[in-house]
Amino acid sequence: MAIRMPRIIHAKQILRQSSSSKSNQEASSAAIDVPKGYLAVYVGESKKRRFVIPLLYLNQPSFQDLLSQAEEKFGFDHPMGGLTIPCKEDIFIDLTSRLGRS
Repeated sequence: MAIRMPRIIHAKQILRQSSSSKSNQEASSAAIDVPKGYLAVYVGESKKRRFVIPLLYLNQPSFQDLLSQAEEKFGFDHPMGGLTIPCKEDIFIDLTSRLGRS
């Protein structure tokens, strides 16, 4: 099983870019809602819903594919101010529930 470091580096860039675009007040209030070791993401095609997921998911190939889709669609400019993943909610919920079981 190989670790794909370039995608992890891209994920870190996405997170760094998206968090720097928020004002300090918004960033500090959002950080309170997210426990250490977790990440808030916005998911959906039209209406975005916020999910808090474990950082461990960033290492999973299936989740890295979603990050690649987000990079292709938004680059490093995410409209919600946080990491936005352009997929249907039910697909995301199914993926995260499978990752949670493994």
